[in-house]
Amino acid sequence: MEQSDKGDTMQPMTELDAASLREYYRKFALLEAAESSPIYTQWARGVAEDEVIIARLLELPTPKRQANLLFAAARHLGAGNGDYSSLREWLLKNWRPTRELMLARSTQTNEAGRCAVLLPALAQLSGPLSLIEVGASAGLCLYPDRYSYTYRSESGITRCDPVTGPSSVTLDCELRHAAPPTRVPEVAWRAGIDLNPIDIADTDQQKWLQSLIWPEHDERRARLSAAAELVAADPPRLVPGDLLDTVESLAAEAPANTQTVVFHSAVLAYVEPAVRERFAALMREREDIVWISNEGGGVLPDVLAQVSDLGVQPDGRFVLAVDGRATALTGPHGQSYEGLM
Repeated sequence: MEQSDKGDTMQPMTELDAASLREYYRKFALLEAAESSPIYTQWARGVAEDEVIIARLLELPTPKRQANLLFAAARHLGAGNGDYSSLREWLLKNWRPTRELMLARSTQTNEAGRCAVLLPALAQLSGPLSLIEVGASAGLCLYPDRYSYTYRSESGITRCDPVTGPSSVTLDCELRHAAPPTRVPEVAWRAGIDLNPIDIADTDQQKWLQSLIWPEHDERRARLSAAAELVAADPPRLVPGDLLDTVESLAAEAPANTQTVVFHSAVLAYVEPAVRERFAALMREREDIVWISNEGGGVLPDVLAQVSDLGVQPDGRFVLAVDGRATALTGPHGQSYEGLM
């Protein structure tokens, strides 16, 4: 359900006027893309100063004006990865199909690499696990037990493989101020929730996931292909629905004698603050559920306050929390894990 490349540090757009939309694209270039994608940095700066493209974006519903959605749709339809003038020329010629695709699709990047920062928390839980992912997209993060992991730290390299042996997918993570996990969890049951679940076995939907990956990120594209092949062989159960309306009924289906874990990553930023607060309150109330959140710094204020009290700044990273307790700062794609305890 998510896409932001630097940890969803920016909040969803709520203003409707052109000035706010231009400022959003300027901030996207500065805060989101500057260190990750020269192409998207140039494109976002170009859109911010382009009255014609801004006017066309304003005709779309507010959630559909996102930079990630616009740029992914254009690239998906063949705009290429050229400079902004090339993109602008292409958009003006192909606005109708671009608009239709933006209305039909959403930003649902599915980054399997985030399992590397979820594993330290999951590995500490006892018993077989029942996993429920909120905002699961295609469900690639529902398979932490099927991937291999390599953790790099000052003390050396630690590799962690599934009980069945090395996986066809290896996730690399830089580790600081934390001991590397030494095992993968036993997962007895898994399911996901998403407003629009993606069928990873569907070629067109998989191509859309590829389009959502930023132009320069070839390693992520290769990882997506490998993880998609692994998961397509045993697809997860994905339930269409809203998180508040669905999570408790799905949790009730978890097998007895398992530990239910509800987790999400870069999802709550796309949920209205009031709904976000209700969901967090629900998770805190459920003593039978372990709640793991991996969200941008400003998404859960209580969690961010804990980080601030430690004199630390996320600096574009996610904050990983277990049952509302901040435990680590993590790279947006699972590339790094810095313990806070």
